[in-house]
Amino acid sequence: MNMKNKLYMVLLAGAGLLSTLSAEAQWTGPKEKPKERIEVKYGPLTPAHRTDEAMERFRQYGLGQFIHWGLYAIPGNEWEGVSARGGAPASEWIRTWGGTTAPKDWKNTYDNLYKQFNPKGFDARQWAKQAKDMGARYVIFTTKHHDGFALWPTKYTDYNITKSPYKKDIVKQVVDAYTAEGIDVYLYFSILEWNNPDYMGKEPKTEEEKAKYAKFLNYTKNQLLELLKNYPQIKGFWFDGTWDQSWIKSYDFTYKLEKELREKHPGLIIGSRFRNDEFGKRHFDSNGDMLGDYEQGWERKLPEEYSWLEGRDWDCVMTIPPNGWGYMKDWTGLYTKTSDDLIDMLMHSVSMGGNFVLNFGPDGNGKMHPGEDKLAKELGDWMKINSEAVYGVKYAGLSPSKYGYFTRKNEQVYLTVFNRPVNNIVRIAIDKKATEIPASASLLINGQSLVLKRSDIGLDLDKNAYFDVILPKDFQSDKPFVIKISTVKGDIKTDKLMDAKM
Repeated sequence: MNMKNKLYMVLLAGAGLLSTLSAEAQWTGPKEKPKERIEVKYGPLTPAHRTDEAMERFRQYGLGQFIHWGLYAIPGNEWEGVSARGGAPASEWIRTWGGTTAPKDWKNTYDNLYKQFNPKGFDARQWAKQAKDMGARYVIFTTKHHDGFALWPTKYTDYNITKSPYKKDIVKQVVDAYTAEGIDVYLYFSILEWNNPDYMGKEPKTEEEKAKYAKFLNYTKNQLLELLKNYPQIKGFWFDGTWDQSWIKSYDFTYKLEKELREKHPGLIIGSRFRNDEFGKRHFDSNGDMLGDYEQGWERKLPEEYSWLEGRDWDCVMTIPPNGWGYMKDWTGLYTKTSDDLIDMLMHSVSMGGNFVLNFGPDGNGKMHPGEDKLAKELGDWMKINSEAVYGVKYAGLSPSKYGYFTRKNEQVYLTVFNRPVNNIVRIAIDKKATEIPASASLLINGQSLVLKRSDIGLDLDKNAYFDVILPKDFQSDKPFVIKISTVKGDIKTDKLMDAKM
């Protein structure tokens, strides 16, 4: 670490941000394993690799949709002409706006936005149909974000949808519509609530603080049990806002709560960010064991190497504008991901055994951003042709390809080509010890058979054999395309030639 980085780390430590940085750093490379195991009483409640039907279904999804929607859709990432780029926080964080650029009495203004929330254009069935046409197999929907406003008629706070002009249960409409389309539903739930008088970020110390926060914990438990009772079709929870010391120090409560949620809803799927062990370790306990059913840290990031995952289930949740989760009125001046970008990230994810989840942020009237509509259509058009290489696939076990991404399903291997070779020869490396060999190849888009032949290029001490797939010169595509390769059991026979004496 150079002097500049050391100074930066000291400043972060002084600001209390070092633990957050360290936690995030674990998703930029391989996990650091503890040198020795210790006794952990509040470790994982489920096996590292569940084999039940619900978890096997999770592994088949491939593509999902995230929806961030709430009161923050009304400002749309700006207020009185000032946007996030002019001082306001990101859309769903806009209530935290402070400083000289913040409007007068802003928090009170925000907390009263529920009186304007009347999304007459909202049609959950239309959302679900769009998601189905896009190819999504599951959806994660925000029941409430950090502002604490609940989109269902909860009995445990008046700060909910029934007090708005809209009044109707939004969560029920989403759950019912997506379930009817065959799309599994997961509910996003923020623990953190900015405007709840019983919430605190710091660890409760005094008896008064402990009693106050205990009231909040019981409230949280009641809401979660209420969601399970109201919407039994859901498949899991996606938790957020679990980083404050108040929650971290409540490890006995959160351990018991997770246990109760699982008992109430057998097969429930919970990600790794719900709770921590008694030593404050989140996502992974002090022995490096994952807390939850899948790795939930790949938020707007992707693993570079499959080995980093160590066989864990995972998904990547991704925005279209940079860090744009909630509705943003104005996308100008921002790089917004193209459908090619999204297809690349999708195939990167599934090639490493994960799912890819694309975020949408509807406006205050319940309509998707026009840019989201366009991307959903383009992604759906691609999925209609190529979904065979996405759904139910797994890591192919082949050397990474400079042409694109491999996925596998039984005897079929798929190569999604992003970088077409100028000579139309797609060369695939196969380990000489492999027990399956390529037998035939075709284009997934039209079923056209392709020439497949061995090419022993004679590299000294090479552990691979090579197979060339020849693309037709007249085949044109302005999108990534898939080569489907059928394999058969067999050994790779190679000529025994003398290697150079070194």
